[in-house]
Amino acid sequence: MSNNPSFVLQAVERVEFEERPIPDIRDTEVLVEVKKTGICGSDVHYLVHGRIGDFIVEKPMVLGHESSGIVYKVGNKVKHLQPGDRVAMEPGATCRVCEDCKRGRYELCPDIVFAATPPYDGTLCRYYPIPGDLCYKLPDNLTLEDGAMMEPLSVGTHSVANIGNLKAQENIVVFGAGPVGLLCMAVAKALGARRIIAVDILSSRLEFAKSYAATDVYLPPKPNEGESKIQYSERNAKTMQEQLGIELRGRSAIDLVVDASGAEASIQTGILIARHGGRYVQVGMGAPNVTLPITTALVKELAIKGSFRYGPDDYALAIALAAAGKIDLKPLITHRFKFEEAKEAFQANRVGKGADGKAVIKAVISGPDVSPEDH
Repeated sequence: MSNNPSFVLQAVERVEFEERPIPDIRDTEVLVEVKKTGICGSDVHYLVHGRIGDFIVEKPMVLGHESSGIVYKVGNKVKHLQPGDRVAMEPGATCRVCEDCKRGRYELCPDIVFAATPPYDGTLCRYYPIPGDLCYKLPDNLTLEDGAMMEPLSVGTHSVANIGNLKAQENIVVFGAGPVGLLCMAVAKALGARRIIAVDILSSRLEFAKSYAATDVYLPPKPNEGESKIQYSERNAKTMQEQLGIELRGRSAIDLVVDASGAEASIQTGILIARHGGRYVQVGMGAPNVTLPITTALVKELAIKGSFRYGPDDYALAIALAAAGKIDLKPLITHRFKFEEAKEAFQANRVGKGADGKAVIKAVISGPDVSPEDH
């Protein structure tokens, strides 16, 4: 492989390595030599389905967006970085002039250029151009793998701290113990939550969640024959309250519910178990339309919000929590691959298990000519 090898999605179920030109950079940009990239569920979704909602892959696209690297070249107007700096890369460049950008909600920018979201290329390559202000220097006690994990961790800081506004000594339930759910739990723990309840349909995931950040876990029952979805969710919520001593008011009530699963039953159950006057945040993507117990939400005066990617200060908070030792990202990285093994990495992520037989939480692909052992 020569100057800028790239891992490219050519079509549904077809990926290839390509040699791409080394990108030019603007005065406000830097060129980063990518060293570590985590695989996100969205990358796999584009590989398998070729689209996510209205984002449709219509031409070859470089995959990857959870990355860190070393600054290779600096634009003339970038003053806070220099070649050799180790950085975490926030992979969404916004227009900076629209209403949303100007009011501090840049994640809602209609013209965002987001890595590995059609039609824009991602970061699974040797060199990636990025605005300088979207590169965050890594403290000496954080590794480049930690740097790559700042992207999904920032999803957690956005959901829990920014949108969910979790305060110390509050109680939180997180539905879904995959990477995003686990990181939401980690953020809640770092912010001083009193109780962190993990919910998942896989007991192995719950075991890990309990060892990682959750104070309690809950395995939902199976649906009964002939039971409607909402009837199941009502039974599930009641069972959950009984097993875990959850009330709808008072000190044992759930202040914040975060759904990181996208499952309709989780969404319904979350609304049903949230306290009166509580908050509910949707970060997991599932079916585009679900049935909600909306009268329950109305009577409780629930604040129901969506959480999309990350916004101002989310990366800074993620780095600060990790650097302070309040969040340990290393246990989440279960599998490491060479750049040339990117196809195997995606397959392992897709089936949820590596060639070693172990469940995949987060798989990381090293950059070209970078050893997976060089963390």
